Amino acid sequence: MKVGRITLSDRASAGVYEDQSGPEIEKVLAELFQEPLEFLALVLPDERSLLEEALCRLADVEGCPLIVTTGGTGPSQRDVTPEATRAVIEKELPGFGEIMRWHSYQEVKTAILSRATAGIRGQSLIINLPGSPRSIRHCLKLLGPAMSEAIEHLTGWRPKLRS
Repeated sequence: MKVGRITLSDRASAGVYEDQSGPEIEKVLAELFQEPLEFLALVLPDERSLLEEALCRLADVEGCPLIVTTGGTGPSQRDVTPEATRAVIEKELPGFGEIMRWHSYQEVKTAILSRATAGIRGQSLIINLPGSPRSIRHCLKLLGPAMSEAIEHLTGWRPKLRS
């Protein structure tokens, strides 16, 4: 299964530090799904137009049934991931963000500052994740069954989850 994964970080995209969030997405998704996964990985600065362009390309040209972003979901001026996502999706799936915030809040009280969302573009499920590797692991494990079912609704094929 083709999976698009985009890390949004001004500093990681400039080479100031190594992206750790994107590789964590790959690791956790490989643990969740039985299917072999092919990752199309991007590291971008926090620029809305670049993210919108990348999301459209991964969905429309590359045909990724799953596209996951990390970073850019907070309240700061440069955090534009939810706005870029909403601009390109056809249907929003707010339950993804709601469950991530609710579960994350149990451990980290500032998790409610996240504005992460999810939605559908064509036959692609797009999900915004938090920026920290620990949060990514926590959140993706919650979302496995919903991701699998959403992909089935969009493509007619259901990726199998590991037990």
